[in-house]
Amino acid sequence: MSFAELLDHVGGMGRFQIIYVNLLAIPFFMLASHNLLQNFTAAISEHHCQVHININNTPDTNLTGKLTAKNLIRVSVPMDSNLQPEKCHRFVTMQWQLLDSNATVTNLTELETEPCADGWVYNKSIFTSTIITEWDLVCDSRQLKQMAQSIYMVGILAGGIIFGGLSDRFGRRSPLIWCYLQMAVTGTSTAFSPSFTAYCIFRFLTGMASSGIAMNGVSLTERLFSLCVCLSPAVEWTPTHTRAVVSTMHGYCYTIGQFILAGVAYTIPNWRWLQLVVSLPYFICFIYSWWFAESARWLVIAGRPDEAVKQLQRVARINRKKEEGDKLNTEVCRSNMQKETASAKSSYTFIDLVRTPVLRRISFCLCFVWFSTSFAYYGLAMDLQNFAVNIFLIQLVFGAVDFPAKFISVLTISFIGRRVTQTLTLILAGLSILANIFVPQDLKTLRTVLAVVGKGCLAASFNCVYLYTSELYPTVIRQTGMGLSNTMMRLGSIIAPLVKMLEEYIPFLPLIIYGAAPIISGIAATFLPETLNVPLPDTIEEVETRPRHLRDEEQQMKILLKPTMPDPAEEAS
Repeated sequence: MSFAELLDHVGGMGRFQIIYVNLLAIPFFMLASHNLLQNFTAAISEHHCQVHININNTPDTNLTGKLTAKNLIRVSVPMDSNLQPEKCHRFVTMQWQLLDSNATVTNLTELETEPCADGWVYNKSIFTSTIITEWDLVCDSRQLKQMAQSIYMVGILAGGIIFGGLSDRFGRRSPLIWCYLQMAVTGTSTAFSPSFTAYCIFRFLTGMASSGIAMNGVSLTERLFSLCVCLSPAVEWTPTHTRAVVSTMHGYCYTIGQFILAGVAYTIPNWRWLQLVVSLPYFICFIYSWWFAESARWLVIAGRPDEAVKQLQRVARINRKKEEGDKLNTEVCRSNMQKETASAKSSYTFIDLVRTPVLRRISFCLCFVWFSTSFAYYGLAMDLQNFAVNIFLIQLVFGAVDFPAKFISVLTISFIGRRVTQTLTLILAGLSILANIFVPQDLKTLRTVLAVVGKGCLAASFNCVYLYTSELYPTVIRQTGMGLSNTMMRLGSIIAPLVKMLEEYIPFLPLIIYGAAPIISGIAATFLPETLNVPLPDTIEEVETRPRHLRDEEQQMKILLKPTMPDPAEEAS
């Protein structure tokens, strides 16, 4: 009897597993909110310099009281090429002649200007308060917005490393409970940040917690936007035949979370209240998480079979299989976990991912795929204002496209193959992003459609690469390979906001980089072996010899199918 059969013995996908999986899924609705939150809390409103009126410089002391706001801006702030007030400069002195329609100004560029010394005025018709308006993250400070998002992503990477080690050492339950508490406390603290520096620190800690929640709350093989370093509670307590369903459900919870974010952000235009609303639910998660059971699989591997038996018997009672649970003992657990225990004690390292030629090629290609998919994904998903359409609507559309994208990718993965799906989704995503370079800004609908297609292709690429990676690496180093791949994914999400800063020098340069990266990685994906209908490899030797075996089998098949040619000597006789 294997460990999977032990789970079936105590109820399979019974009442305990259903409650457990649903409780673990609830936090995922808010994870999307935190990952994409800066689209709204850091939205850039229309702004211009604060007007400073010098009464002594006014031709008529009563004139300032009669000026409309539009005329006051006209004489105080220069206009840009789109006839909108300049965002970062104002006139040194009031230019009253600009109000005279009969007067002619020879050269507006010769009028002396200065930076916005007295601050800025913001359009608060959509967002009453953001971190941009509160701390004036515009003009010379505008790049701090992208830096804040990168700091959050660095937190996710750090959390994966830290909580991955802690979950292997202390189990799944304790780190997960701590992550819920940390997410609630640091997320709430972010809402009360007194300065931008404090905001970045709390966001970093929130990113760490979100990584720990994702890592310990979803499945190993198809976990969406998480660091797969260890088996999660959801998977370790569910039977093998239901794990795909659990994985898909957690993935769609993240997608639905994007809808929730759009609705909550539309309802709450103040960034502090919005931050608070998406953080407080984690206090509830922290409270009910004390009911969670520790992974029996981990307890046996950690040398605590007595506790594993108690947990299995508890599950059996909840699943109304008490008699079957009473039959379990430590010897049964040990005997059924010999393979897992031996695998856990193996001494494989990251070096083994590049030690042999086939695994080296697989690792390099997968690093390209993971990095570029995440890089381009967050390059699109965190730049919603660039499309100049309703930001709440486009957030809904960006979330909705995941549903057909994932469904289509499942079909192509199952019937066409992993390699073709991975290659096509990445190349199509890159072409969609690059096409937007040539679309004029006023064609908003077309630009949005191309971006949505690109985002959908990247979502499909994520769906494929999780499964593909788990099938390419052998069992003995599968965890290590997933850890490396997901580290590259996080590096992509960290660098994506920083590349956005390059538009200050060349406006279309970020799109070129965001589009070229998935195309290059799509080409790299063609060098990966196909895994459709191929058994999962257990050892490095199987991976290295599989291409040779496939070539030999293909050659034998060609020989068998080759039509037999008549012998000329026999025909002559």
